[in-house]
Amino acid sequence: LRLLMYIGRIYEKMIERRNRYKNMLEKIPAPEFIVLYNGTKPYPDQTTLKLSDAFKDAADLRGAAPSPPVLELEVKVYNINKGHNADIVAKCEKLQAYSFFVDKVREMGRDLPKEAAMKAAIDYCIKHGVLQDFLETHSSEVFNMLLTEWDTEEAQEVWFEEGIEVGLARGLERGLERGLERGREEGREAGIEVGLERGREEGWLALAQLLQEGKTLDEAMTYLKGPGPT
Repeated sequence: LRLLMYIGRIYEKMIERRNRYKNMLEKIPAPEFIVLYNGTKPYPDQTTLKLSDAFKDAADLRGAAPSPPVLELEVKVYNINKGHNADIVAKCEKLQAYSFFVDKVREMGRDLPKEAAMKAAIDYCIKHGVLQDFLETHSSEVFNMLLTEWDTEEAQEVWFEEGIEVGLARGLERGLERGLERGREEGREAGIEVGLERGREEGWLALAQLLQEGKTLDEAMTYLKGPGPT
C-alpha cells in the first residue's frame, strides 16, 4: 500500500500537468517494486507481497465467480541482512556497503544509546571507506533519516490498536465457545427440570386414574412403584 502511494506521487511529479489532458496515450515508465529488508525479525531470503492480499472479501459484490483483482501491485522483497542473499549483495558495491552500515549501527547499538550508536556507525564507516563519499556529504541527512523515518511512538500506537483488535476477536471467539458450552449445560439442566416436572404431572394423573378405578391408596402406590428388584 505504501508503494502504491509512492508510485502515485512519482508519476504525479514525472508527468507534466498539461500532458494529463492529452487525447493521445501518454507513455509512462514501467515500474518494478523492490523492498530490501533489513529488519531484526526473522524473514525469508526472498518473497513476493501482493496488494490484493490486503483487499477485503468482495465476493458479494462481484458475484460468486472469482475474478482477478482490478488493482494489483507486486513487490519483490529481498532480505539483505548479514548471512542472507550474499550473492545479490555482492553484485552491488553500494548495497553491500549499505548492508554493512546497517549491521554496524546495530552492533554499536548494543553498547550505546540510539543516537550515539548511529553517530558512531557513521564515523566508523567514513573512517574505513564504507559509503565514505556519500556519508561525508550527507551524514546529517542520513542521521536524521534514521532517527525520524521510523516513528516509534506512532508505530506503538498502531501496535496497541492492532493488539486491541486481535484481543477483541479472540475474546469474541472464546466468548462464543463458552456461551455455547454454557447453553448446552443450561439446556441439559432445563431438560432435566422439564422431565421431572412432566414426570410428576404424569404420576399424579396415573394415581388419580387408579383411585378412580377403585384401588386403595396403598394399592395404587404399590402399582406405580412397580415390581422391586429380584
